[in-house]
Amino acid sequence: MNNSIRAGATIQRRLSHVASTALVACGLFVPAMRPLGAQGTPADLLIRNGRVIDGTGAPARSADVAITGDRITFVGDATRANVRAKRTIDARGLIVTPGFIDPHTHTLEDLSSDDPRRRANTDYLMQGVTTVITGNDGGGPYDVARTLAKWKADGIGSNGALLVGYGSVRQAVMGMSDARAEGAQLDSMRALVGKGMREGALGMSTGLYYAPQSYATTDEVIALAKVAATYGGIYDTHLRDESSYTVGLLAAIREAIRIGHEAGLPSHISHIKALGTDVWGRADSAIAIIEAARKAGDKVTANQYPYTASGSSVGASLLPRWAEVGGRDSLRARVADPATKARLVTDMTENLRRRGGAKSLLITSTRDTSILGRTLEDIAKARDVSPVEAAIQIVVAGDASVASFNMDEKDIVAFMRQPWVMTGSDGSAGHPRKYGTFPKKWAEYVRVKQVLTPEQFVRQSSALTAETFGIKDRGVLAKGKYADVAVFDDATFKDRSTYQKPTELATGVRYVVVNGKLAVDAGAYTGVVAGVGITR
Repeated sequence: MNNSIRAGATIQRRLSHVASTALVACGLFVPAMRPLGAQGTPADLLIRNGRVIDGTGAPARSADVAITGDRITFVGDATRANVRAKRTIDARGLIVTPGFIDPHTHTLEDLSSDDPRRRANTDYLMQGVTTVITGNDGGGPYDVARTLAKWKADGIGSNGALLVGYGSVRQAVMGMSDARAEGAQLDSMRALVGKGMREGALGMSTGLYYAPQSYATTDEVIALAKVAATYGGIYDTHLRDESSYTVGLLAAIREAIRIGHEAGLPSHISHIKALGTDVWGRADSAIAIIEAARKAGDKVTANQYPYTASGSSVGASLLPRWAEVGGRDSLRARVADPATKARLVTDMTENLRRRGGAKSLLITSTRDTSILGRTLEDIAKARDVSPVEAAIQIVVAGDASVASFNMDEKDIVAFMRQPWVMTGSDGSAGHPRKYGTFPKKWAEYVRVKQVLTPEQFVRQSSALTAETFGIKDRGVLAKGKYADVAVFDDATFKDRSTYQKPTELATGVRYVVVNGKLAVDAGAYTGVVAGVGITR
């Protein structure tokens, strides 16, 4: 640039500054507003005047949220930024949060069903849950690609993610055998875990309490967890013992930490609890073990549901694992043998004591409607047999689901207060937690008991889960993130499901957005199936 051109440019800038100053003095000049996201650009949906709790743990604030396509394009003052939208929702007096993410659900059959009503996943949507992780407890598929393809073809109401199941893998290779896995068997299991991880699983799950997984050594689990680690996965586990059945609660927690440490991946303890009177009050010891591991550099987290009853089956609750070796036919043969049955009765009697007795087991789902909604104690009295004998009859006839009342409120609260414990339903048929976990936790532990602040609850139910399981661009309300959003009424957000009526939908959710589309509008399901399969 020559000197004359440079001088001209300088003079022009000075003249512009003088003119602007004069216009401001006359009140005629309005300076350009700094762009704040979607300024001047029409959005598809604008949620205005809500109390935004963004998932990061930051204090709630009044803000507007704009959505275009499947992404959040603005969070702030929409009026000031001149944000316009095709549709505007007035969320005045309501809470606006990221869609909740449930790390432990038994929704695999629901999302994969040929029934569109089950695939809609409305029981979770009406809790504000927009993403569910399934395949937990070692039951996830290793043919992950096939499941994801079915979800995409059929449509699902919420987002879904999968864990490859160690139990599925072990049973495919070794059946119900209690034998130690040999070299070739380990290689086959490694290959199946690797297949599941390559096809998109978030990690590997185990249910070491359940047969045949309970027959595996810790070293065997570590060998397979190492495969998940090579793909950046997580180790998710139902502990080998949540009570005093075998190794005990605290030893089982140490085992989970050891597996994650030696395999080189984060370990996540599902539905952490102190189950049964033998371990009530041990939450503090469990927390201390996990805190020590975290301080030493291990990535250890957990999830929890806010109920005093777990969900299981009669067989899983009371049968000793040795009785399940070989499967159902082998179990029936043992029951038919007087000497073996005597041993079985002894062990089941002790397991029933651990569970709190026959009155603590409530039948919640079964093909035998004559026992539905009744306790094992009531069934035994009606049949004029001992509770253990009644339990054996139920198992041999095909088993039944139970709610097992076996937890202490003080332990629940102690675990809930930990910043590394997230909300997880473990939702299964017959238990109210499938329809009520998130609103129950809000209504009881945020609004009434004030165990958690609203900000803590939202983080435990969204961002913490996304971070833990490696789910990108979800769990936080921020520009550029996927538009998964829940809008609910603080005062009426509560559970309605009970042990007697476990399928009652929750109340208080006004709007739910899944990938930018309204799945719940003015408190009603819209029929939209906007969910996607999420992979690591």
